[in-house]
Amino acid sequence: MKKETQILTTFDLNKEQQERLRKVAEGVKLTVIPTSDPAAIPAERWAEAEVLYTWDVLPEPDQAPNLKWVQFGSAGVDPYLSSPLLQRKDLLFTSMSGAITSQIAEYVLMALLAFGHKLPELMRNQAEHRWPEQKTLWQDFLPVELRHSTVRILGYGSIGRQVARLLQPFGAEVLAAKRDVMNPEDQGYTPEGMGDPHGDFFTRLYPLEALHSLLAASDFVVVALPLTEETHHILNAEAFEAMKATAYLVNVGRGALVDEGALVAALKAGKLAGAALDVFEQEPLPEGSPLWDLENLILSPHISGLSHHLQEETLILFEENLNRYLAGLPLYNQVDLKKGY
Repeated sequence: MKKETQILTTFDLNKEQQERLRKVAEGVKLTVIPTSDPAAIPAERWAEAEVLYTWDVLPEPDQAPNLKWVQFGSAGVDPYLSSPLLQRKDLLFTSMSGAITSQIAEYVLMALLAFGHKLPELMRNQAEHRWPEQKTLWQDFLPVELRHSTVRILGYGSIGRQVARLLQPFGAEVLAAKRDVMNPEDQGYTPEGMGDPHGDFFTRLYPLEALHSLLAASDFVVVALPLTEETHHILNAEAFEAMKATAYLVNVGRGALVDEGALVAALKAGKLAGAALDVFEQEPLPEGSPLWDLENLILSPHISGLSHHLQEETLILFEENLNRYLAGLPLYNQVDLKKGY
């Protein structure tokens, strides 16, 4: 008799989505308990679960003795690394890297075009009912065109690769940096027609050790790195000193990749033309943060990954991984706990 595979999910899947998972294979048993509270899940459900599909609802290790695999609903897993469950050596953990990509890359492109075409200045003029003087138009509103710009992408994972793809029609020069430059291909999950699976969309690929030389000639710097001990505050005072005063920074990775105090100082001193931040060291951003009052800063409340299609796109990846799990194949986006992503 074929063994049943007990799947527990804390996502609020509709009936059609539930049926899709049940039809992946004979013997799949699905339990749906929409919750953000581990205590809301009955002990017997934790005890029988073999597969957990969740955002961040995790049991204590002894609550789930049969658990074999956890599929997280987020691309970054650094908030969960301290969980006791992740210390279990017998478990597989996978992320949603690749599924939460397109919308974030569009946010990056929005920020690049907004800064390049002086949108913040235009919006301030509109709010103040001010028409600029003709003699200053060329000085104040001459655009930074992508086709004549160099865009540095720090972190050439699924987000960085999709940014590079979107930049191709604009003609920007793309230079990328990643931890392992010897493997430019994407080994993770890549939806068809997205990303840069073969490493075709950059001019050169650099190791992170070359960060400051990378920054020195950057017109735009896009930060999409995972947060680890090595990348914490990787954008610090020394990094901002290395950047051109006309350069712009966009961070869609993790807030702690950027030393916010050093960023504020660099922006106030004119050592950096502007920055767009969707992530912060402390969220919600404290009311007293000096970031709120900087005119050359675009702030958004960690929303670059929002999408009407998010649940469907993440479910597609989970289905793919579930098929691979049942077939005994390697899963996409397996988390390396030593690396932290």
